[in-house]
Amino acid sequence: MTAAQAARALGITHATLYAYVSRGLIRSQAGPGPSRARRYARDDVERVKRRSEERRNPDKVAAHALQWGMPVLESSITLIANGTLYYRGCDAIQLGRSASVARVASLIWTGRDDETFDQLSVPSAPTSKKVSFIARTQAALALASASDEQSFDLRPTAVARTGWRILHLMTNAADGRARGASIDAALARAWRVRAGGEDLIRAALILCADHELNVSAFTARCVASARSNPYAVVIAALSALEGIKHGGSAARVESLLVALRRERGVRTAIAERLKLGQHVDGLGHPLYRSGDPRAKALLTMLGERFPRSSELRFVRDVEHAARGLTSEHPNLDFALAAVAQVLGAPRGSALTLFAIGRAIGWIGHAIEQYALDQIIRPRARYVGPSPEAG
Repeated sequence: MTAAQAARALGITHATLYAYVSRGLIRSQAGPGPSRARRYARDDVERVKRRSEERRNPDKVAAHALQWGMPVLESSITLIANGTLYYRGCDAIQLGRSASVARVASLIWTGRDDETFDQLSVPSAPTSKKVSFIARTQAALALASASDEQSFDLRPTAVARTGWRILHLMTNAADGRARGASIDAALARAWRVRAGGEDLIRAALILCADHELNVSAFTARCVASARSNPYAVVIAALSALEGIKHGGSAARVESLLVALRRERGVRTAIAERLKLGQHVDGLGHPLYRSGDPRAKALLTMLGERFPRSSELRFVRDVEHAARGLTSEHPNLDFALAAVAQVLGAPRGSALTLFAIGRAIGWIGHAIEQYALDQIIRPRARYVGPSPEAG
């Protein structure tokens, strides 16, 4: 932002803006061009503005805090800053390119990067395709919870081990043939994806692992705050994830790609949807004005590994047409659907990847919440009719 834009956004003079910079509240750097005019970090300006509003009207800020507003809980798992995200200070995009799922799970759950989890035996999960993956998984977790005597040991190490059993049980729910291998290898084999696809599955799982206090992670923390066991935490979080405004959006993008595949002109078909007031899923993200870095990473990896794929060319055509019409970048939902499409994975695989990957984060949040030993119980500001006197 320019100095004029920053000062106007905050309702302050340029002198006060410079004072904020000198106090370290707003970052500033020389801009491009010969003038080298100073530019001011938009995120810092918005943070200072929110704090000012909080002092003037705490009730209003509290009401907005649960909708992309002020932080309401402390967490040491995920940082979203400078257009990317970090797991415990490690660049998640780089982890997606090189780390194993076990390594990232260990990092998020224990803070250590050592892959110490044992390959514990996991009960088989129902695999009927007559019900959704989410429903099969919730049923499997409920049954496993009843027989897992260690699930109510809520110490961090014990929860991490339970979390590892949960991840493998979820993988088995995706397909009964998935047992006895790493999670990414098991899914690649069960879905019979094209050669080289295992690496994309691994990266997708890692980049889905956590994203701060999204609705499913907040649900997980609420359930954990009641001291429910990790199985119950994941069952509840899955219900939130399945909603079309969260992970369910990935399934909608899959359907969109299937529908557009039948159209003669992708751009014309998308334009027609927009004319009818229909939303095009998979585009834009409130936290990433310049594009979702997770989507960028997955789409880049697809291009590196499958440069001649006709499915990738089609996905890129959809991306370019949608961006040209909406000026929005693809988000993680779009990228997951693209991975499933290019790899030839079965319908529903995008949401399955999202669910198994994000369960890593849910267990991490549960571990933090168990350690706090505080129930999450916000108050509501009453706006209904006044009680009758007397």
